[in-house]
Amino acid sequence: ASTASTSASAPSSTATHNDADVSFAQNMIPHHQQAIEMSDMILDKQGVDPAVVSLAGEIKNAQAPEIELMQRWLQDWGASATPAPGGADMPGHDMPGMGDMPGMGGGGHGMMSQADMTALRNAQGAEAGRLFLTQMIQHHRGAIMMAQQEIDGGQFSGAVEMARNIVSSQQAEIQTMQGMLDK
Repeated sequence: ASTASTSASAPSSTATHNDADVSFAQNMIPHHQQAIEMSDMILDKQGVDPAVVSLAGEIKNAQAPEIELMQRWLQDWGASATPAPGGADMPGHDMPGMGDMPGMGGGGHGMMSQADMTALRNAQGAEAGRLFLTQMIQHHRGAIMMAQQEIDGGQFSGAVEMARNIVSSQQAEIQTMQGMLDK
């Protein structure tokens, strides 16, 4: 199919996308993967508030298919699955917290450190539930910031639509989690 790629039909098959779309997918995949890892930790524990366990399951079920879709887009676009080091190729990436955490790949955006993940892994019962909620609120806020950048600068309609869904669903989940914490 390499000869056809120069024909007039090429743009429709690749759909127009830009650097913001690529960056969004590259950075949101590890972000979602961490949320699933956090959810799995809660799903494996005993004595956690059933409402928290249920939410962890919902987060996992929402984000797993999004990861697969974003991986497919990157493949279609011929883009690497991992962001360029520093992520400085995208305007507006001089946000505080970007790339300043060691060993964090994309860095920033509410990503948990190794220490945070260990704390969650070791926590039990009600404490584990509370820690999960506080960490996931921070994590969701980071995802919303990343999604907002995609809504503002993205070109690929599927990615912009996913970003809008992330903003609305995670905003709602933050309110739910805040309510659980306030109890």
